[in-house]
Amino acid sequence: MAFSVRRVVTGHDENGKAIVKIDEVMSEPRSNRTGNEGHGIWGTDVFPANLNLDADGKALEPGAPGSTASKFRISKYSPGVHPRMHRTQSLDYALIMKGEIDMELDDGVIVTLREGDVCVQHGTIHNWINNGTEPCIVAFILLAADPIVINGKELEIAG
Repeated sequence: MAFSVRRVVTGHDENGKAIVKIDEVMSEPRSNRTGNEGHGIWGTDVFPANLNLDADGKALEPGAPGSTASKFRISKYSPGVHPRMHRTQSLDYALIMKGEIDMELDDGVIVTLREGDVCVQHGTIHNWINNGTEPCIVAFILLAADPIVINGKELEIAG
């Protein structure tokens, strides 16, 4: 069964009345590695967001975290997902919506996150591992951030 997400986007009509502008089932997920697929729900290119624009923010969402002001995506990690250690130039909020997943840090520390848990990533190198038997669904909100500087050295984006 294909991984799908229903996306509902509101806005205003010409009189300022709230309306539903988009109500769709997103059924063609992107994949950047075996065992992982996801949907880019929305992105913004400025902060604070400009609510007067009529463009569909889904068009801004693809690309690396931190490449736009914000991104909202939903990802599915299947059991045995291919590893990908990475660091992004973004502040990432993650909400485990279904299942459980292990977050591995670059020093080998592993933290198990379960349904309802949240994680805040401060640009750390990490990997998402699904060692379970069921898929894990994670909602991510990614905010562009300044580079991380430790002892005068800027940490590089990785993965």
